[in-house]
Amino acid sequence: MAAGEYVSVSSQTDAEQADIARETRELKETPEAELEELTRIYVGRGLDEGLARQVAIQLTEKDALGAHARDELGISETVTAHPIQAALVSAATFAVGAVIPLIIAALVPAAQITLIVAATTLLALSVLGGLGASVGGAGIIKGAIRVTFWGALAMAATAAVGMLFGVTVG
Repeated sequence: MAAGEYVSVSSQTDAEQADIARETRELKETPEAELEELTRIYVGRGLDEGLARQVAIQLTEKDALGAHARDELGISETVTAHPIQAALVSAATFAVGAVIPLIIAALVPAAQITLIVAATTLLALSVLGGLGASVGGAGIIKGAIRVTFWGALAMAATAAVGMLFGVTVG
């Protein structure tokens, strides 16, 4: 899980860096076109032409690349991807989340293990999804449903692969 998260976020970071490099080149090669592009962005956001041009000029004089990265590309220092941080969080949450089914598996009779572990895991996913959404300021129900749905789908896919290869628990 952590390796996958690292690779995914690293790819996002690579794309952002490529966008920044392209924007840096464009600012050097066609500064007037870039100023016009920034002006159009601000007009599109509701400023009148004159004010948009004035804002674009002032931001370009202060930090042209920063203005284009933020307003054209949607990249800012506060939302830049951090692959190692994402990998560590993924590893920690995966490990903590894995404890719940392990505890349940150790406590229930072998004849009922599959059903009880699956049910309690889905319940735990629902609670954790709602909690995560709440902490993030999003809708608890939506977060719980999303995490539970995708967790159930992953469990079903895992069970299907297990059956396909004749490796099942039950």
